[in-house]
Amino acid sequence: MALDAPFILVDGSSYLFRAYHALPPLMNSRGEATGAIVGVVNMLRKLIGEYKPTHMAVVFDAPGGSFRNELYDQYKANRPPMPDDLREQIEPLHRIVEAMGLPLLMIPGVEADDVIGTLATQASQQGMHTLISTGDKDLAQLVDDHVTLINTMNDSLLDRQGVMEKFGVRPEQIIDYLALVGDSSDNIPGIPKCGPKTAVKWLSEYGSVDDLKTHAQEIKGKVGESLRENLDQLALSQQLTTIKLDLELSQAPEDLRPKSPDLTALRDWYARIESRRLLESITQTVSEDGPHQSAESPTPEQPSGTDYQVVFEQAAFSAWLERLACADLFSFDTETTSLDYMEAEIVGVSFSIVPGEAAYVPVAHCYPGVPEQLDRDWVLGQLRPILEDPDVIKVGQNLKYDMSVLARYGIIMRGIGFDTMLESYVLDSTATRHDMDSLAEKYLGVQTIKFEEVAGKGSKQLRFDQVPLEQAGPYAAEDADITLRLHQVLWPRLQSETKLAALLQDLEVPLVPVLSRIERCGVRIDAALLMKQSHELAGKMHELEQQAYALAGRSFNLSSPKQIGQIFFEELELPVVSKTPKGAPSTAESVLQELADQGYELPALILQHRGFSKLKSTYTDKLPLMVNQQTGRVHTSYHQAVAATGRLSSSDPNLQNIPIRSEEGRRIRQAFIAESGYRVLAADYSQIELRIMAHLSGDAGLLKAFAAGVDIHRATAAEVFGADDPEGVTPEQRRSAKAINFGLIYGMSAFGLAKQLGIERGAAQSYVDLYFDRYPGVRAYMDRMRAEAHEKGYVETVFGRRLHLPEINARNKMRQAAAERTAINAPMQGTASDIIKRAMLAVDGWLEKERPPVRMIMQVHDELVFEVKEAYLEQAETQIRGFMASAATLEVPLVVDIGTGENWDEAH
Repeated sequence: MALDAPFILVDGSSYLFRAYHALPPLMNSRGEATGAIVGVVNMLRKLIGEYKPTHMAVVFDAPGGSFRNELYDQYKANRPPMPDDLREQIEPLHRIVEAMGLPLLMIPGVEADDVIGTLATQASQQGMHTLISTGDKDLAQLVDDHVTLINTMNDSLLDRQGVMEKFGVRPEQIIDYLALVGDSSDNIPGIPKCGPKTAVKWLSEYGSVDDLKTHAQEIKGKVGESLRENLDQLALSQQLTTIKLDLELSQAPEDLRPKSPDLTALRDWYARIESRRLLESITQTVSEDGPHQSAESPTPEQPSGTDYQVVFEQAAFSAWLERLACADLFSFDTETTSLDYMEAEIVGVSFSIVPGEAAYVPVAHCYPGVPEQLDRDWVLGQLRPILEDPDVIKVGQNLKYDMSVLARYGIIMRGIGFDTMLESYVLDSTATRHDMDSLAEKYLGVQTIKFEEVAGKGSKQLRFDQVPLEQAGPYAAEDADITLRLHQVLWPRLQSETKLAALLQDLEVPLVPVLSRIERCGVRIDAALLMKQSHELAGKMHELEQQAYALAGRSFNLSSPKQIGQIFFEELELPVVSKTPKGAPSTAESVLQELADQGYELPALILQHRGFSKLKSTYTDKLPLMVNQQTGRVHTSYHQAVAATGRLSSSDPNLQNIPIRSEEGRRIRQAFIAESGYRVLAADYSQIELRIMAHLSGDAGLLKAFAAGVDIHRATAAEVFGADDPEGVTPEQRRSAKAINFGLIYGMSAFGLAKQLGIERGAAQSYVDLYFDRYPGVRAYMDRMRAEAHEKGYVETVFGRRLHLPEINARNKMRQAAAERTAINAPMQGTASDIIKRAMLAVDGWLEKERPPVRMIMQVHDELVFEVKEAYLEQAETQIRGFMASAATLEVPLVVDIGTGENWDEAH
């Protein structure tokens, strides 16, 4: 990055306090404090105007303490409570920063300094010049050849020479300087009687605190006595003043790009704080007073205004009905009382035909003084012919939900032509979240009305039927308008990419009604069996707790990372594997697993306890409470636009994560049962990703093995270990070959393979080398995918789904390597997800047309689960196997394993 366009990091918390104390108190006519807001906003505008940054972030302290409070409970204890008139300015300032289009960061458990330090360090490693805007002297420790401080309140710059001139020490000595001097505002102890001049003298003479300690006896006078008396607390002071540089952040410097400001929101905020000067600035161009528009965030032509109507009269509603019936396409949305599609009641409906114009028809708002509304049954009855007409094309945002809710009122929605959530997802699954608010901001440059703005937050949040129509009407109408406008932006982009348009129209959108039917059908569970298992798990957990107490020598909370850490690393002195962002030894699951692998019994017990606890809280306790009272079944929600690879995910309950390898997990599956007179049928693709690897790589050895129908893991073992016949392969060799087969497609290194197999790294590397010698097509495929990813920024599935890799050309080599591993695996995972979706469409088409006594009740990874009338099992197995096996034509056959039983576990 050029020096004339630095990466700017703003210490928002520092400037908020300095603006509050430096500027005269300002208030608007409502009596709300505004001075600190105006000060910080002017500082931000000045920075942007001078430096025109392409990368920038504003960082604030998150609410609550940081890890320094855990190190020293008196940290910042002397600070007086934040003044009320300052506290009330924080939230509005955050919203204004976001409206300015600036990335805003607040990371719990650490301070803004630590976030800034980490980002500045990452930027330096990439050769980026960083300008930190702050008034905090602690940040001087970050200054180096790539990092400069700026104080926009007095226009002073601090580079390396500036730090030495101001403090008398080099930037590398600032931590020791601060530790010696202490800080009364942060309550950092320091050395009593040691002021700045003494600290500079000592550091000039001895270089560092560590060297000073070794010469402490040489220091004369009262200050020498004070130094020797307080040596023990110097280490603590150093810890408290040291800024962390290695936080695990979800965003890297290159991700922090300013967006176009939301001028409407800014105008509203500036009007609220009654700043005439800031209001006047709105009329200036974005390039003069705001961050540059990114080429990745287009601003399509917007309607000049909006015409949102709330419809109360039958005549007005009938006029809209005529327009909807004649429209080539209209957007549709429901407002309801719940996010649970099985419980939600319709409160109103909205629609839009022309951008900027929309209507909301309230039918069930109920609060004191609510205007008279049209009857819900009458409105839905009038809408039914249009909603059920397959030739009247609708677009919506997550229309599966609306379809499921309408089904509760006997309306079968047809004519779903587009879904903006899916349009965005197919266009680029990684570009943004796919909710309407995020899409509006990214593709339209619009800040939408948020649900919390009209309904409130937390325990005081209103149901939508309780929201006054003055707020509910514009909110609901905007939903329909924004959806239509999003479609008009997204669909042309997809049309320019033939494969992506086909993926949307032939796969993702047709899957919407299929998933809706599966969800509404639900699955029966044996609640009594689950409750019995919960009791048994509680007993096993108690036994594990007693064993853990005996090993630890005392009782403790097995769910408390702090207590576990104290026992592990202080009392039992187990080796520290890794540390948390706060600097404490980690007790994460990966750490416990590594310690358990090293033979330590207590970590293994805690891992087992955690596993039982998760099963109990997530499934055995929760599932019985999730049974719908009307249907007697559990109804999950499937999500098409979450996993980047195209795989479906599910929630409430999450069906994708129920263990199959453990006895306890299989017992949970035993509670998924069939209705009386029916059986559970589970159909699962066999080794589908390995088969896709064979197809994509075209490797002759893999193609031959799959064509012959041999056990692929035995075939691989025979090749790698030189066996004459696959049948002569030992169980241990097959296990190793299976680890190699699956490990390589997930990008596992020789180091990872060695760890999994419990062998030396050299032996694991020789296995990998032998594998590639026997299957050269696989290596060629991997090399080809890496090169393609670097060139295009994405890879593709067999059916054209694009899997974008934002970090494939990242300067950080670890991130680039991770993206390369994804480039190898994603086409396999993505193709597998496309195949199971194609199978679902085929099976559902048969079910809808023939109406056999078969219900599709679950989709889990590469498996479809059905409820089948006992007398029809044989025919169902034949039909389902045929549809699934023919869902795709690959160079190797698709094999479908089918089982049946009284429950899911028996059928698998």
